[in-house]
Amino acid sequence: MKKSLGEKCFQFFNYTFLIVISATMILPLLQLLAVSFSSPIAAESKQVFLFPVEFTLATWKHILQNDVLWRSFGVTIFITVVGTILSMLFTVLTAFPLSRKEFLPKKPIMLAIVITMIFNAPMIPYFLTVRELGLMDSIWALIIPGLISTFNMIIVRTFFMGIPSELDDAAKIDGCNDFRILFQIYIPLSKPVLATIGLFYAVGFWNTFQSAVLFIRDQTLWPLQMRLRGYFTSPEALAEVNLITGDFDFNTITLKAATIIFATVPIVLVYPFLQKYFVKGAVLGSIKE
Repeated sequence: MKKSLGEKCFQFFNYTFLIVISATMILPLLQLLAVSFSSPIAAESKQVFLFPVEFTLATWKHILQNDVLWRSFGVTIFITVVGTILSMLFTVLTAFPLSRKEFLPKKPIMLAIVITMIFNAPMIPYFLTVRELGLMDSIWALIIPGLISTFNMIIVRTFFMGIPSELDDAAKIDGCNDFRILFQIYIPLSKPVLATIGLFYAVGFWNTFQSAVLFIRDQTLWPLQMRLRGYFTSPEALAEVNLITGDFDFNTITLKAATIIFATVPIVLVYPFLQKYFVKGAVLGSIKE
């Protein structure tokens, strides 16, 4: 079908707008990457834009040899992987009964859940509750308090409600119980929406910061974002430059740029593998016929 002039103009301006928006997101990341591979003098004098100036690997060698940073990276990997798996499991187990017509208390339960979206728990009672549960200075304090997102649960529930009830009836005739119906029928049909909420959960756990500030005093349990905060407030802890011997192969500017890339790129690399599910899952899980 031939497009009209108006449609062509709209498509052109739409693509142009999206390209500009994408550039504003990508260019700062590329600029930081270039700074991380540049000499400290070039970075200090702001000569670096998109390409390294006086290319050097000294900054990255220092970063990759930093055991403390790798320990925080390991903590973040653990809470992201374990937290995402547990969150998706409990989200599905909560959404499934709330999506079924025969579950009579679903309306008052959903009302109580929606109220939590409007009124967040006050900070002091939240802190005291976690402390009384014995989670202070525990890696589980970074996972358990935020295990289920109400928004994500509602998306999954809405998606489940769109699955034909005839599948349930056929499964029950074949002798399936509710758990078999969930894990053998609903979950295989829900890959798009599960990939979507999985990505939401993974990004949330990867960026864990507030929970670490509230509940973690032991620096060996600091996640990556907390460690980066410490480096940015006390950059000398990251640089450890020997001023006496004149070791100026890197400085705090190049090190900050490298640590930002170090903390950002791993989670960004997840997107291409889930992209084909992402838009489909978000749309299907937000519309109820």
